Amino acid sequence: MRITVRGVVQGVGFRPTVHRLARSMGLHGYVQNNGSNVVIEIDGNAEEFISRLRTALPPLARLDDITVTEGLPEAKLREMGFIIVPSQDGIGGMSIPNDTAVCPSCLKEMLDPSNRRYLYPFTNCTDCGARFTVIDGIPYDRGKTSMRPYVLCPECKKEYEDPDARRFHHQTIACPVCGPRYYLMDGDGRMDDDRPIEKFAMRLTEGSVGVAKSWGGMHLCCTLDRLEHMRQWYRRKQKPFAIMVRDLEALKRYGIPSEHDLELLTSSHRPIVLVDKVENDLTDLIAPGLGNIGVFLPYTSMQHLLFHHLKQDALVMTSANVPGEPMVLHESAALTLGADIYLMHDREIINRCDDSVVRSFGERTYYLRKSRGHIPSHIELPFKGTAVGVGAQEGLAGALAYDGRLYATQYIGDATSPGVLEFLESSISYLRRLMRAESLDAVGMDLHPGHTTRRLAKRLAEENGIEAVEVQHHHAHAAALMVESNLSEISAITIDGTGYGDDGVAWGGEVLFADMREHRRAGHLREMPLLGGEKAVYDVRRLAFALAEMTGGGLDYFPDEEAEVFRKMMPRAGRCTSFGRVLDAISCYLNVCQYRSYDGEPAMKLERWLASAKRLDLVPTVRKGDVIDTAEMFRTMMEAKGTVADRAGSMTYAMLRGLVDIAIETAEDEGVQHIGLTGGVSYNRPISRWCQEMIGESGMTFVAHDLTPNGDGCISTGQCAVALARTVI
Repeated sequence: MRITVRGVVQGVGFRPTVHRLARSMGLHGYVQNNGSNVVIEIDGNAEEFISRLRTALPPLARLDDITVTEGLPEAKLREMGFIIVPSQDGIGGMSIPNDTAVCPSCLKEMLDPSNRRYLYPFTNCTDCGARFTVIDGIPYDRGKTSMRPYVLCPECKKEYEDPDARRFHHQTIACPVCGPRYYLMDGDGRMDDDRPIEKFAMRLTEGSVGVAKSWGGMHLCCTLDRLEHMRQWYRRKQKPFAIMVRDLEALKRYGIPSEHDLELLTSSHRPIVLVDKVENDLTDLIAPGLGNIGVFLPYTSMQHLLFHHLKQDALVMTSANVPGEPMVLHESAALTLGADIYLMHDREIINRCDDSVVRSFGERTYYLRKSRGHIPSHIELPFKGTAVGVGAQEGLAGALAYDGRLYATQYIGDATSPGVLEFLESSISYLRRLMRAESLDAVGMDLHPGHTTRRLAKRLAEENGIEAVEVQHHHAHAAALMVESNLSEISAITIDGTGYGDDGVAWGGEVLFADMREHRRAGHLREMPLLGGEKAVYDVRRLAFALAEMTGGGLDYFPDEEAEVFRKMMPRAGRCTSFGRVLDAISCYLNVCQYRSYDGEPAMKLERWLASAKRLDLVPTVRKGDVIDTAEMFRTMMEAKGTVADRAGSMTYAMLRGLVDIAIETAEDEGVQHIGLTGGVSYNRPISRWCQEMIGESGMTFVAHDLTPNGDGCISTGQCAVALARTVI
């Protein structure tokens, strides 16, 4: 019988498992990679074999679909014994697992002085190690990975060919004799390959800022006692740093994880997890003004070895990049960063992949950045066709819809430089190559005429003889939420910084009724002026000043002459309905944060005050039809008596209450049960919690993200879905 298996079945020890199982059952035949799937032919009972296979799966394998058909004659199969035959290209499809943290068995070997892989930083096996970041094609064989230059030594070859060994047919098998190597470099590029990780640890302990090459990119790192120096040197005065902690015991000194946080931290994905922080001077230096801290555990062999040589229990670990550019991949680019010491290796990084960043909301996982360890992955689409989404402008990820599945690229970044746009294009091209998606039925892009990603979308559309489809930003948010929740229509609360609206106004505090093809704006926050346009996004005093001026003024942030200029600008300034901008204004007025030095800073620093609010009734919701009058509510907040937390919480709660009420009314009018919350503001836990409670009290069903990012990382997913729905269905 011929058994065809689709799923995560390449690079995970699946064929060796099949080989061992077939031999144990006395079966004859073969197993073979076939590009997008694995083909098994056996001369026995297929149902019994499949049943036993399901229970014997290796840790990283996943079966999505199994079909059984007639195969070769049993006599022919009996002549083979049972063998693993060479791979063939087959048809397009995706069967690449994620990069996976080094497993306990490999760690034990690596720290055993009697083992031949003692202290070897590329120790991995079929259950762990780099996958996506080292693969440039399928089927997954060594010749299509960055391990192809390394010829197996006799010992590794013996393991590779031994059906009973843990590394049987493991494509990235290596050891100190035949595998990649780490080495040190100083700022002038001089190399030292003697005990590089140990010496790197020593230099960090002495106070150096280092760059360490990992699986999918590089990290800037230093010890925590050098944080102030790091902030000055890297010109990052306020933005939080992520820290890598030695183990869970060390984590207790910095953060207070929930049970779900712990599951995320210890998963094989090893993301950066935002956990509630232990309040002290050190954690406030790591994450100034925030109530959480980004922490993660070692996931590569090198990182474990680094802590093996260090006395410290934590290190700053942040993506190594020139501001505005993608993470560096090569020595020459790394040297331009001007660090003190560099820990490099000679294995090529094929797919650049930043660390994933996640946050728990109950049992849900909110992805701030879905990347290393979580890519590639797919979501089922309710329709066929091939499409590309290029995202918006910030927090980019691309997406490819193919044959009823939707795949997102790794996190790309902000489209502020040619390097980021090149990274976006190459990542989309990589997905298309793996899928054999040579032609496109649709290309989706943002409505904003100034987004540089539109150039890529239009070029892809022209190459395929089609028109690029414009998808409104918040409709894309709602569509992504519908895709991952398997819904065909939704009443969606879409709250974020800004997205270009149908009327040319910057939206960001909206209620939409949407299906995959169309959307209707049911309500929104009142428009407010952006004094000086983009300048108001950074000098958030302008936002608070404008909101106050809409109801009589009273804020003296600026000299009289400058204030008068701003008053004259009010009628003709660009306008927005952004929930995020109002949060910035609240943060400014209550003296939490008056200048934005990184994306989302004023609103993010406001969150800890929202979380501690005791009273939420100081500001009533002011609604005029389908518009929530934030200016009148802001005036009430200014005049209210109460703590910073209570005034901030009341104002935010009142805005949200107004939007939720409109969303409930819209759902009732349209006969739908589901009300969704999406957009970057929804990362805020109190806001998500309040929204969930309000919707639950109404009897409606609350829908939130769990598979795609809440923020703009989901835009390309929504664009793919909408573009296909409009052109193919």
